[in-house]
Amino acid sequence: MTGPSERASQIRGVAEAARTAARIVAKAGAPQRTRALTAIAEAIERHRPAILAGNARDLAAARDAGMSAALLDRLMLDDRRIAGLARAVSEIAAAPDVLGRIDRTEVRPNGLEVQRVRIPLGVIAMIYEARPNVTTDAAALCLKAGNACILRGGREALGSNRALLAAVHDGLTVAGLPVEAAQLVPVTDREAIAELVRLDDLIDLCIPRGGEGLIRYVAEHARVPVIKHYKGVCHIYVHAAADPERALAIVENAKRQRPGVCNAVETVLVDRAIAASFVPRLVARLTPAVELRGDDTVRALGGDAVRAASEDDWYAEYLDLILAVRVVDDLDAAIAHIERYGSSHTESILTADPAAAERFVRELDSSTVMINASTRFADGGELGLGAEIGISTTRLHAYGPMGAEGLTTTKFVVRGSGQVRT
Repeated sequence: MTGPSERASQIRGVAEAARTAARIVAKAGAPQRTRALTAIAEAIERHRPAILAGNARDLAAARDAGMSAALLDRLMLDDRRIAGLARAVSEIAAAPDVLGRIDRTEVRPNGLEVQRVRIPLGVIAMIYEARPNVTTDAAALCLKAGNACILRGGREALGSNRALLAAVHDGLTVAGLPVEAAQLVPVTDREAIAELVRLDDLIDLCIPRGGEGLIRYVAEHARVPVIKHYKGVCHIYVHAAADPERALAIVENAKRQRPGVCNAVETVLVDRAIAASFVPRLVARLTPAVELRGDDTVRALGGDAVRAASEDDWYAEYLDLILAVRVVDDLDAAIAHIERYGSSHTESILTADPAAAERFVRELDSSTVMINASTRFADGGELGLGAEIGISTTRLHAYGPMGAEGLTTTKFVVRGSGQVRT
């Protein structure tokens, strides 16, 4: 067991090395960073046997510890998912470079040219649980944006994360960049998180991804800025003008395609005007594979296949094959429900009424709002970012799926010709 003093010293050493590496990465040109990313993607494929072996050990230990099926799914890597990790890094490599991009230019009345130019944030601390894919996604996105990253994955994924990080280090070495640009915290106890997020002299931003307890712990102990990637209480509202067949297919996809992720739907709201015909069809479509929890109206229409929903169910992120269903009077009631119980993640309206759809989009301020689409598309890769470091439910400074641009900020560049202020 590592003592408090030794733990603090280890973590500060990691952060100091990351700070040095961040300066080097920030000064590297786009071709060098792209070469590193391409080499990382190649190394992930080359390290596939070691990654699978490390993940198999993690899975065995997690099963022995009684980990839930949803978390086991998040933890599991197979050939298809490893190929997906490599592909995501390749897409990040191929994306336009964001560093040095001029977002705005203005010439002031006195002749000064004022520009806003994209620059790296510096050192990013990424804290996450049973999500080994975050290891390569975060390392690649931070590198693309000219940052260094410190990765603190959960102990349940330690073997997987170490194997993936070895591939990242291979790619950095090929491109002549320091391996300290992507590091794992060497200590896995929770106190290590508190030590890490206190280092406001070395770390510029912390991004926690995980359960409510982890995010609360980080927020309570952090001295560095925190962008919360909070729970996904995602809603689908089946409007009175919805196409029933399309709606059933979308709801089934949003719940069943991969239930253990944050963009899976957790609550379906059904307009009262179509409830009598739609709810029985929804129950028949989803049960018994999905456990349904409904209000009194849903239970009356769905019969014994529907359990009674409690107040807590409307707030729940199940991450499992469980779905809360409620009948609402109209669009106003659907919006009011989402505003009360939602987590600012993702909401979708299913309707053929353009006016209802536009009002839903206009009035809800969740990070992703959709029309006639599955909530499963609330994902950086699906929305054109190549990959994401997570989905921010914090409005400052990034909101929704965060790609490389979300890991940068801007500086003012002012070009003069001798102006003085009077």
